[in-house]
Amino acid sequence: MELVCPAGNYQSLIKAVDNGANAVYIGLKNETNARHFAGLNFSEDDIKKAIDYAHQHKCKVYCAINTYPRQTKWERWAYSVDSAIGLGIDTLIVADIGVMDYIRNKHSEFPIHLSVQASATNLGALKFYHREFQIRRAVLPRVLSLRQVEYLAKNAPLEIEVFGFGSLCIMAEGRCYLSSYMTGESPNTQGVCSPAAYVKWEDKGSILESRLNNLLIDRFTEDETAGYPTLCKGRFEVEGKVEHALEEPTSLNTMGILPELKKAGVAAIKVEGRQRSPAYIASVTKQWRKAIDDVAIRQQRVDPKQIEQLAEFAEGAQTTIGAYERSWQ
Repeated sequence: MELVCPAGNYQSLIKAVDNGANAVYIGLKNETNARHFAGLNFSEDDIKKAIDYAHQHKCKVYCAINTYPRQTKWERWAYSVDSAIGLGIDTLIVADIGVMDYIRNKHSEFPIHLSVQASATNLGALKFYHREFQIRRAVLPRVLSLRQVEYLAKNAPLEIEVFGFGSLCIMAEGRCYLSSYMTGESPNTQGVCSPAAYVKWEDKGSILESRLNNLLIDRFTEDETAGYPTLCKGRFEVEGKVEHALEEPTSLNTMGILPELKKAGVAAIKVEGRQRSPAYIASVTKQWRKAIDDVAIRQQRVDPKQIEQLAEFAEGAQTTIGAYERSWQ
C-alpha cells in the first residue's frame, strides 16, 4: 500500500520524504485547495524545489486543487491547474467536475485522483468519474464501514485510497458550509474552515476563551488542551448542559485494522494534516512507514504499543476507527 502524507510547507515535505512517504500531497497558495491558511502551502518556486527533492528520493508529489470554483474566479482554478502541471506535479487531486473537464480537454492524459471533497461513496459514482474523466484513484470519505470500503475496492474500476490517520469531520466529505454561517467563508469555496482573521483568543485568567467572528466557541481551563476554534467542535450549552453538541475532538487511527484494509484491496493509506507541524509530519510518517512495512512485507500485525503511541498526536488526545467499525452499514 502506498503511504500518502501531507505537507503544508517545504520543511514538512522534507520530513515526510525522509521518513518514508511514497507520495506527498501539497496545495498552492490560494483558495483552490482545502487548507488555505496563512503560512501554509507552496509558491511556484517552492513547488519546483519540492518536486526536485521528492523525485530524487523516489517520492511522488500530488497537488490538491479540490475546492469548488465560483464563476467569477474560474480563471484562478484554470491557472492553478496549468501551473501545477507545468511545474511537474505527478497527479492532481480534484473534486469539481468542471475542473476535471478542463483538465481532460487541455491535458488529456494527465493523472487525476478524485478528492475526498467529491464525496463519492458508491460504485455508480466511482464508475461515472472513471468513465467521464478517466480518474485513476478515488479518496473515499471517512463515513464508510470496512465492508463498504472492501466492496468498492473489489469492484471499482480504479484504485481506492482511504484515510488512515488524522482529524475527523462530522460532515459528509466535501459538503461543509458550516463555518460560512459565521464568517461567510467555507472549506468548499475558499479552502478554509474558521479563517484565522476571524479567530480570537481571550485570556480570562484561569480560563482561556476562543471566539470565531466574536462569537464564543469554547472555554478551556488551565488543565485542558485548547483546540482550534471550529464551530463543529465547540462546546455549547444544550438544555442546561455544556457539551460538544456536534462533535467531540478526536482523531481517526486505523493502524489496528491495517491488515484488513490491505486484504480489502486498498491501494493507498492517507495521513491527514497539512496544517500540522514538520515535527508532527516526521513522527506520524515514520510510525506509518513501519506499520505498513510490518503488514505488507513482514506479514505481521502492528504492535499495539505503536498504535498507542500515535494517541499523543491525536486531536483531543484520543483516537477512534470511526465508521469502519459500523457493522450495521
